[in-house]
Amino acid sequence: MPDADVHGPIDYVLLEFTGNKMTGRAAEELVNLVDRGIVHVYDVMIVGKQADGTAYAVDLAEASGQAGGFADLSGARSGILADDDLAQAASAMEPGTLAALIVYENTWAIPFVAAAMESGGQMIAGGRIPAEDVMEALEALESLEPMS
Repeated sequence: MPDADVHGPIDYVLLEFTGNKMTGRAAEELVNLVDRGIVHVYDVMIVGKQADGTAYAVDLAEASGQAGGFADLSGARSGILADDDLAQAASAMEPGTLAALIVYENTWAIPFVAAAMESGGQMIAGGRIPAEDVMEALEALESLEPMS
């Protein structure tokens, strides 16, 4: 069992939903990842941006259908996300949308991180390639393959 002080990579995502509507499917899959021990959710913040650009937070504890299933994660409040994160998230959003700002730990990586640390390894660089960029690159490579 890895040391309790070892953590996996901590990431955040800002998922924007058009039409000011969340269906619940994304939240359902996030809960599934938590239940399977793949990720640990530290914080979830639902941010809305009105047509006039005014930002607002949706209280998950009191949210009805507007939170699209993210209300199930209302207890995910570590304090990592603060009020200024709402403004930063809103600045990236289009007017008339809702977004879920999620901070999560990749718990699947904890044994790997522990093993690397135990053998003297240390992370000196890291990054993330957006899924859309990977899909575009793979499609471009596929189009270069000779047809048989």
